[in-house]
Amino acid sequence: MNHSASTIEPQHSHDVRIRKIRYRSWHRGCKETDVILGNFADKALHMLDAGEELALYEALLDEQDVDIWNWMTDKTPLADGRYDCLKERLRSFAHAESGMR
Repeated sequence: MNHSASTIEPQHSHDVRIRKIRYRSWHRGCKETDVILGNFADKALHMLDAGEELALYEALLDEQDVDIWNWMTDKTPLADGRYDCLKERLRSFAHAESGMR
């Protein structure tokens, strides 16, 4: 079977990227951020477009857990508002998952 790289490679690369993002979301080192980001990655990552939004989420994963937690709980801003569009998605998802209002 001869498949050209152009028909297999893009989907394979995307699948590998998603698996890596899920892993990084669950293995943060801080249980609170593991739960928020891990559950989001498992159940809502597909809602992000494969371009800018997914790249922004990957960049968020490079931030420190304490900074993400403080940002999510409104203690301190994170990266000059760079991730604010993700914040509402993460919060909405976390509230929906926990049954909170």
